[in-house]
Amino acid sequence: MYAVTLDGFGGPEVIRWSEVPDLPPPGPGEVAIDVLAAGVNRADLLQRQGFYPPPPGASDIMGLEVSGVVAEVGEGVRDPAPGTPVCALLSGGGYAQRVVVAATQVLPVPEGLDVAAAAALPEVAATVWSNLVMRAGLHAGQLLLIHGGGSGIGTHAIQVAVSRGARVAVTAGSQYKLDRCAELGANAGINYREQDFVEVIGEMGGADIILDNMGAAYLGRNVAALADDGQICVIGMQGGVKAELILSELLGKRGTIHATNLRRRPATGRSSKAEIVAELRRHLWPLVAAGTVVPIVHAEVPVTETARAHELLDSPETVGKVLLRLDQA
Repeated sequence: MYAVTLDGFGGPEVIRWSEVPDLPPPGPGEVAIDVLAAGVNRADLLQRQGFYPPPPGASDIMGLEVSGVVAEVGEGVRDPAPGTPVCALLSGGGYAQRVVVAATQVLPVPEGLDVAAAAALPEVAATVWSNLVMRAGLHAGQLLLIHGGGSGIGTHAIQVAVSRGARVAVTAGSQYKLDRCAELGANAGINYREQDFVEVIGEMGGADIILDNMGAAYLGRNVAALADDGQICVIGMQGGVKAELILSELLGKRGTIHATNLRRRPATGRSSKAEIVAELRRHLWPLVAAGTVVPIVHAEVPVTETARAHELLDSPETVGKVLLRLDQA
């Protein structure tokens, strides 16, 4: 089969479309999927640069989510059946013509959704739902602050929060992105190049939940922006890994900080990928089928142009997801 490989670590120029060994057939509890499309995530860019290696036992091929058609199933798998259009959450290997993954990490393509577009869902949906709903308990009337509102995570989180009756504020670096966020239902847009989000959120009464992709750079300011009993959900470290925390400020607000990583979660058991995927199927997938939450796809790029897809994801003009099309190789 063919897959995207790396000629060392570095910029997009190290990306190659190469022949690689075929995968073994699926084992017990596993599903083989012929890939139609793969989502591009910031984790892929970090892996390409040598900063985010796959967890032990995972494929060293980039790609954390795909959509396609079930090719064959392993022993004990009754759902999904061969020939079923599906999408899947992976620990790696998605930039390839075929993947093999645990059946517990496979989801049907929501009714009415294009199969390729479904590749934009698993990673963002699992990240957003597990943090905002399963962990933080987001509910009606709360104020959610989303950093990076124009990202794949951000555009998805806006819709999920609106569907639950929450108010939404977002940060972004351009008016274009803020306008797109407003179209998705965001109540307030903050241009972080021109405005202080702590001041704006303070005028709104403080954030009950903050979804943060920046990490160290925003830690102190996030605490300052919290409402009493607020929660900070750290899902990224684009602003660094080490920061000073003034505990008295967090204590005074009875605040909570939690940080999660999706890729390294166990496959099954407590806080596992299987647990999250089951929740998505039960609670989120009906919202997608109804059109209440939709994947926001900025561009679909042939897999042979993966370097361009990585550049697009880094572009300040990109809103939502970038997909690779394997059927256009």
